[in-house]
Amino acid sequence: MRRKIAVIGAGNVGATCAQRVLERRLADVALVDVVDGLAAGKALDLAEAAPLEGHDCRITGSTSYEIIRGAQVVVVTAGLARKPGMSRSDLAGANAKIVGSIIPQVVANAPDAILITVTNPLDTMTYLSWKLTRWPAERVMGMAGVLDSARLRFFVAEKLNLSVQDVDAMVMGGHGDSMVPLPRYTTVNGIPLPELLPPAEVEKLMQRTRDGGAEVVKLLKTGSAFYAPASSAADMAQAILNDEHRLLPACVRLSGQYGLKDVFCGVPVRIGAKGVEEIVQLPLTDAEKSALKASAEAVRQDMKMVDDLLGSDPSKGKGVRPL
Repeated sequence: MRRKIAVIGAGNVGATCAQRVLERRLADVALVDVVDGLAAGKALDLAEAAPLEGHDCRITGSTSYEIIRGAQVVVVTAGLARKPGMSRSDLAGANAKIVGSIIPQVVANAPDAILITVTNPLDTMTYLSWKLTRWPAERVMGMAGVLDSARLRFFVAEKLNLSVQDVDAMVMGGHGDSMVPLPRYTTVNGIPLPELLPPAEVEKLMQRTRDGGAEVVKLLKTGSAFYAPASSAADMAQAILNDEHRLLPACVRLSGQYGLKDVFCGVPVRIGAKGVEEIVQLPLTDAEKSALKASAEAVRQDMKMVDDLLGSDPSKGKGVRPL
């Protein structure tokens, strides 16, 4: 049986994610978008590149969700992109309607899949996706920490003029202004970052990581980041399809870990064929615990807004149409 990944949304993030999957030879791709011809056109273009890239993975594109049947992994990227001056929270209401129209189609056509949410605000949309699927929490996760940690890894490597391959990093919390980069768990060949740079320089790197998405938005002016987010989603999909048991930061539902309950937040998890296999609890200082709690509470406020929008009955989201 051929492996299949469904990507919902054929915009910059979705199409680039499909490209990453194909060129890594991970699986066939089913690309879906509400805009007539968009997914089909990009799928054909990517298919025509296959002889040049040297892979035999197949890709199809459509407005119909029927093509995602049999997908082991579904990546949801559809939604409005951030504009300059817009926070991720500003997007919650509009993108909740879009995601609310997508998830019932995913459930109907790929009921056994593992879901990765990329749409912003990431943590809130992951919560909404879990609520609407009614799937076990280990099968619904958000792409956040992989991206934020990758940004931090690059910033550190750039600052120290070192290879990015020598840098590991960990970013927890919500995917937004309140994220929690952890200098103690950011290392260069095992050496903690605070031992290599003075505190002021370390903090500059942490703040640039928090502002990483906004920095790209400001430069692009008419869009938001898509290359790094696409690679991050592909990394997570690869960990699932190849049953890699990788330790990656991801947005998941917490049920008491780190003193947090009934909230979706970025933490280190082990990811394999069944989705989230384990939530890993790192020892945190009091300051780190406080920052993580504050970040989770910011997410919780957006979650409440989604609850108010859709009502207490999750099935109400099924009637919401995409914008």
